[in-house]
Amino acid sequence: MPRSRSPLPDTAPAQSDGWSDAEMAAMATLPGTGPEQRLREQRQRIDERIRKAAIVEFSQHGLRGASTQDIAARAGLTKPQLHYYIKGKERLYEELLASVVHRWVQDTSFDHASDDPAAVLASYVEDKIRTSLDDPELARIFGLEILSGAPHLGPHWPTAFEVTGRLAATLQRWMDEGRMRRCNPHLLLMNIWAMTSHYAYYAVQVRQMSARFPESPMDRDTVVREVTDLVLAGCGLAPHDGA
Repeated sequence: MPRSRSPLPDTAPAQSDGWSDAEMAAMATLPGTGPEQRLREQRQRIDERIRKAAIVEFSQHGLRGASTQDIAARAGLTKPQLHYYIKGKERLYEELLASVVHRWVQDTSFDHASDDPAAVLASYVEDKIRTSLDDPELARIFGLEILSGAPHLGPHWPTAFEVTGRLAATLQRWMDEGRMRRCNPHLLLMNIWAMTSHYAYYAVQVRQMSARFPESPMDRDTVVREVTDLVLAGCGLAPHDGA
């Protein structure tokens, strides 16, 4: 069934937040909150609808293949309404991509001060897998960007390089202290990223090969345990029991 259309007009009105005088007056009669707060809440809901619709379209078609017409339709808006709320398809894409990169470079689950590489790596792998399983469409936006040559990632590379260097330095310290098997720390990180992001980039393949239908949730604990044990074994570490 088609989505219901937004009550907004087909073209952007001059009033703040896209509401006409009649709509402002109607909002003023609603109990419990003032009209401005109601308008802000409505604007937030519309922005969230646009964001969710854009994530789906960009994850399936990339920046070039996605259209504002399809984003608008998925969000329950007309194309003119959508363009009132966004500054353009490219800007919308860049904002979503920036949020993916920001989450990717966060290494809060990686305790650099720890002397227990098994516990830290187990936590890091679990965080990456759960990110892939929770937000696979966002992860695919990043993957499609990489496959297209990463034309929009230029401003983000310095931060990513710095974070990766910090992670590699901690891994190298553990190797030098004899706490884990020696390997190339950068390759280890990239192998972890490859294994954990697989469940987002190739979600359809994962479900087909494991005889799961799209509506069946993945067994997260099993995926986390299997990938974690594989990473730890490669590092010469015993499986982490989570205690």
